[in-house]
Amino acid sequence: MAVEPEGTPCWADAMFSDVEGAKSFYGDVLGWTFGEASTEFGNYTEAYANGKAVAAVVPPMPGAEEQSAWCLYLSSPDVMATAARIRDNGGEVLMEPMEVGDFGSMLLARDPSGVVFGVWQAGRHEGFEAKAVPGAYCWAEVFTREPERSDAFFPAVFPYTAQQMEIEEEEMDFRLFNIDKQPVLGRMKMTGEFPPEVPPYINVYFTVEDCDAAVAKATERGGVLRFGPMDTHFGRFAALSDPQGALFSVIDITTTKGEMPKLTDVS
Repeated sequence: MAVEPEGTPCWADAMFSDVEGAKSFYGDVLGWTFGEASTEFGNYTEAYANGKAVAAVVPPMPGAEEQSAWCLYLSSPDVMATAARIRDNGGEVLMEPMEVGDFGSMLLARDPSGVVFGVWQAGRHEGFEAKAVPGAYCWAEVFTREPERSDAFFPAVFPYTAQQMEIEEEEMDFRLFNIDKQPVLGRMKMTGEFPPEVPPYINVYFTVEDCDAAVAKATERGGVLRFGPMDTHFGRFAALSDPQGALFSVIDITTTKGEMPKLTDVS
C-alpha cells in the first residue's frame, strides 16, 4: 500500500503488561495471528488479519506500567515539522521524534484537551496493510470533554477540513475531520455518561463480520461491553474494553440502518 496522505490514520498499537493474554483475547475476538516478537524493538509484535499487518502489541517499557490503551498514529511526511506544529498549537510532545530502525520515525503527543496520539513518518513500514476487512482497522474517533480545543488543534496540525454532524439528540456533539473531502477521523464530545476517571482518548474501531458474535466472544473472554450493539448508517457497532482495560470498538460495516445525518461545513 502507498504511504497515506498527511493526517490519515495509518497504524495502531497498544502496550499490555500481559502481552500473551492480549494476544489470546484479540486472537479470539478479531481472529488475529501474530508474528515473532522483535527483541530489538522492545518485543514489539505485529498482529495480522489474513496475513496482512493490522496492528501491534508490546509490553510496557520499564517504569511505564500504565493503563493499557490503544494508540492511533496519524501519517506525516516530516515528524519534526509535525512536532513543531503540535507545540505551536498548544499540544504537548510526549515522546520526541525518533527513528525506529529503517521502519520509519515516530512521536507521541497529547492534544490540548488531553487526547494522546501518535505520528508516523513511513520508512519501510508504511502502516496498515489492510483496512475495513474483518480483523482490520476501520475508523477512529477523538473522545474529548473539551471539543472546542480538539477542534482548533487537529486542523491546525494536519490538513483537515471539518464538518459538524446535525444530530437530534441535544447532548450529542459529533464532528468529522476530512482530507480531500473524505472523512478520516471523527470527534465526539464525552458526556456525563463517561466516568470522570476515563481520560480523553482516541477510540479505534476494528472490523468484524458479526458485531453481536464479537461482543459475545469478547465478554466471554473477560472483556466488558460499554455501549451497544447499535445499528447506524455506518454499520452495527459496540464499544468494549478488553480484560486489561483498553477501550476499543467493533463494527460490522455490512449491516447498516437509517439515513446519513446532515453535515454542515465548518469554516
